[in-house]
Amino acid sequence: MKLPPKRHTLIRSTVAGDARRPGAQGPTGAFTDLETPATEATPARLIDELRERVGAAKVSQREDDIAVHSTDKWYASHPPDVVVFAENTDDVVAVMAFAHEYGVPVTTRGAGVGYVGGCVPLKGGIALSLARMNRILEVNAADGVAVVQAGVITGDLQAAAREVGWDYPPDPASLKECSIGGNIATNAGGPRCLKYGVTRNYILGLEVVLADGRVLKCGGRVHKNKTGFDLVGLFTGSEGMLGIVTTAVVRLIPRPPARAMLAAVFPEFATAAAAVQGILNSGHLPSALEITDGFTLAAARKRLGADRLPDGNAHLIVEVDGRPRAVASEIEELEELLGKLGAARIDRAETEEACEGIWQLRREFSYSLRDTGLTKLNEDIVVPRSKLVELVEFARQLERETGISVACFGHAGDGNIHTNLMVADYDDPATRKKANGALDRLFTWVLDHGGAITGEHGVGMAKKPWIHQALGATGLEVHRALKEAMDPGDTLNPGKFLD
Repeated sequence: MKLPPKRHTLIRSTVAGDARRPGAQGPTGAFTDLETPATEATPARLIDELRERVGAAKVSQREDDIAVHSTDKWYASHPPDVVVFAENTDDVVAVMAFAHEYGVPVTTRGAGVGYVGGCVPLKGGIALSLARMNRILEVNAADGVAVVQAGVITGDLQAAAREVGWDYPPDPASLKECSIGGNIATNAGGPRCLKYGVTRNYILGLEVVLADGRVLKCGGRVHKNKTGFDLVGLFTGSEGMLGIVTTAVVRLIPRPPARAMLAAVFPEFATAAAAVQGILNSGHLPSALEITDGFTLAAARKRLGADRLPDGNAHLIVEVDGRPRAVASEIEELEELLGKLGAARIDRAETEEACEGIWQLRREFSYSLRDTGLTKLNEDIVVPRSKLVELVEFARQLERETGISVACFGHAGDGNIHTNLMVADYDDPATRKKANGALDRLFTWVLDHGGAITGEHGVGMAKKPWIHQALGATGLEVHRALKEAMDPGDTLNPGKFLD
């Protein structure tokens, strides 16, 4: 799919590829540093043309809009030259046709709550916001589907599905903030992945605007479809580098009518990790299995009080759902099993309110780590479940040898443990260099033990230094070949992990 060459290239950013911290000053780049022949369009005329194509009210160069669209929740920042607030697929088509014609980079943004700099517009150009494309177009229980625009907030989709007695299971921790488009871009996960799977398992069809402005529709609204290549899978997890998802058909499931939870404290992490295997080996498949280490618990006790979390160096949350009688029976079995597996204390929750109380406790763990005043480098690595104890032992070794604390908690059921480096004085160049060295050791250890450097956040900029090691030479070549075929001008989200 070779596209015609561009007439000229607009991008001459003086800080291209430089990831600066929020608040850093510098030129905006693409349009303002334009180097084109005098006979061709000027930057001001190009901005005017962009306004004509999509509507002046949707195009902004306001300082506050530029600042917001310069970064996500990672520390890196780079300003776009202009922000476009798309309101429908036609707007996205117009932007991409313009960008393809003039060689302007486009970085798509959902809700901006990512942790790897995935929506930072490293090459300037256009930051394309899909936040206004936030309509739930259809919830159809008879077909078991919903049709949503990319800017729909995940929690809003869940609420709409539950109103009709159905459910959209993916539940990233930021579900009240993150958008479906962002979830698709990163193939987002969450605590319920063990039983229900990740975002990809719920995407039946997509409408995608390609780099040259053409619209592709792939998949559909049926639950089985083996027609051609799996293009839905190709775009899910592609981090905005192959096309821009504008609309998705998502799979819904009947909402389980009951759930119950156990929160258990263990004397040691190894005992809790063994309990995870014990639960699964006993034939149980919980909807969630969340584990937390001693460092995180100590921070939580300081924030919440020791009465909420008694002494112990590990915490395990077990959630089951299904038919009421089945849930009541299974939670009894699991409580007895946890006692046999070494739990020092077990709290049971059998109502919606009580279950939400345990999940709120789990959410407090992240806030507790923030209360330490340290910079949290939030790494979403994945290891085989059998390596959980070895991972935490390695984290403790890393602490001793670097002086950087490491907090481990997350989704024990699928091995996706958030291994957070807690760094003091992260702005200090020497400290940052030491932290990057510790990250290198962590990622190398994970890959050497059959794991992955990201389970749900994506690669973006943050994990770019390790992508060759993670994919291998042939894997990286295949990724680059796909990028070249879909986006030969490198218009979409340039500067990220394939550069």
